[in-house]
Amino acid sequence: MNKKENISNSVIRRLPRYYRFLRDLKENGISRTSSSELSQQMGLTASQIRQDLNCFGEFGQQGYGYNVDYLYSEICRILDLSRKSRAILIGAGNLGKAIAFHMDFENSGFRLIGVFDRNENVIGRQLLNLEVKSMDGLKAFCGEKRPEAAFLCIPKESAGKLAEDLIRYGVKAFWNFSHYDFGLSHPGVAVENVYLSDSLMTLSYQLKEAAK
Repeated sequence: MNKKENISNSVIRRLPRYYRFLRDLKENGISRTSSSELSQQMGLTASQIRQDLNCFGEFGQQGYGYNVDYLYSEICRILDLSRKSRAILIGAGNLGKAIAFHMDFENSGFRLIGVFDRNENVIGRQLLNLEVKSMDGLKAFCGEKRPEAAFLCIPKESAGKLAEDLIRYGVKAFWNFSHYDFGLSHPGVAVENVYLSDSLMTLSYQLKEAAK
């Protein structure tokens, strides 16, 4: 496969959507699809879909379209979902627990291996068959288990110093719910900053526009 360089972030962010829609097609026993059929389901143009997929290789055949199983497995490979990167969850409060219970880590490319919190009332409890550990043991844990990613469900004021520590401990990627944009200070680290309020404000705008 001829992998092209400098693939835009917008293309990469659409890959999980392709993955989800192809999974639905597989589960419904559909073995073949086309860019036109995908466009109708996904709200993208057929041309955009072809351009996106062509960034990673030639997956379709003229007059045939796309083999659903093959394209699904290729996008899985591109997203590296089968690797199951080792991850830790920092913050076992309400948000952390909601993330832990409702996210399908295993099918999203990660394996949760540790949970940490500062709250003495939470430390020692079980979350997804993992004991919530004290932050005091974080450095030793990272040295032994070598997590590659950290999911931060902590207050903004705690995130900056903690992120720097985790990077020193070898963590290379962050799923950040703290509202602290530490990725700006560490450009070599993979960061997904999640602002739930941004999504809600976007919905507010869309509601206003739909009412016109």
